[in-house]
Amino acid sequence: VERIGVDVLEAYLSPLVSIGLSSVLLFGVVDSSMKDERASAADSAESPVIAAVKVIKSRFPSLLIACDVCMCDYSSNGHCGFTDSSGSILLAPSVARIAEMSVSYARAGAHIVAPSDMLDNRIAAIKAALVSSGHASTAIMSYSTKFASALYGPFREACNSAPSFGDRKCYQLPPGSGRLGCLTAERDIAEGADMVMVKPGQFYTDVIRRLREAHPNQLIATYQVSGEYAMIRNYADSSGYPQVIVESVCSLRRAGADIIISYFTPDLLRMMRDGDGVLSM
Repeated sequence: VERIGVDVLEAYLSPLVSIGLSSVLLFGVVDSSMKDERASAADSAESPVIAAVKVIKSRFPSLLIACDVCMCDYSSNGHCGFTDSSGSILLAPSVARIAEMSVSYARAGAHIVAPSDMLDNRIAAIKAALVSSGHASTAIMSYSTKFASALYGPFREACNSAPSFGDRKCYQLPPGSGRLGCLTAERDIAEGADMVMVKPGQFYTDVIRRLREAHPNQLIATYQVSGEYAMIRNYADSSGYPQVIVESVCSLRRAGADIIISYFTPDLLRMMRDGDGVLSM
C-alpha cells in the first residue's frame, strides 16, 4: 500500500486508464502539522482530495470518482468525529461536519461520496445536505458494515491515521457480530444510501451473502482491505500462483458483491490485458 501524490497522479493513472481502469476511490493524506480538531484540511484550499478530483476531471473525464469521507485522516486525534473530554464521540457535530465535507467533494466534482465513519444517522444528514446544496445526483456509498478489524494496519501506516488515544471499537462493529452488521446496513439503506459496503471483505463473505439475500436489488460493495491484500500478495509472490488474486476476487463476487474495492486492481487489469489465461478459471 503506497501513497500517490497529486503531482504524479496523471502519470500513475494514465497507463491504467489505457488498459481499462474506469473508477477510483480517493483518500487524502496530509502532514501532521495540517491536522486539527475540526479536520479542516479535508476540504480546505489545500485539500489533497479536492486537488486530485480536479486533476482527474481534467485529465480523465471518463473516470468515475468516489471520495472517502471521514475526519480521521485529517483530525488531530485520529478519530472519526469530534470527541469530548472522556474520549466519547460527539454525534451531532460530527455528523454535521461529515455532511459538510461530503458537499465539498460533490461541489469539486465527485460522483460518489463514501462516508467511512460508521456514525449513526449520517447517511440521512449527507443526503439532505447534498439535496439542499444542489448535488442530489451525487451518490452515497456507505461504509455501512465496517468491522473493528485487525486487518487495517498497512493502510493506517501509509495514511498515518491511527487514533492518538483509544480505538475505534465504540463505533465500528465487533468482528463476531454478523447480524449487527446487517442491521447497520438496513439502517443506511432506509436513510437513502445508494450503495452499502461490507469491510473487510475476504473474512466477511457470510455477511455479504446475508445482505444479498435480504436485499436482492441493493448495490453491495466490499473492500478487500490492506491486511487481506498483504496476505494474498505474499502468497501470490512467494508461491508463483497469481491465480490466487483472481480466486480471492471471485469469492467476493460469488458471495454477492456488485462492487469490489481492491489494491489488486492494477494486477487484474494487466491480467485481462495480457490474456494469459489467469482469468479463465
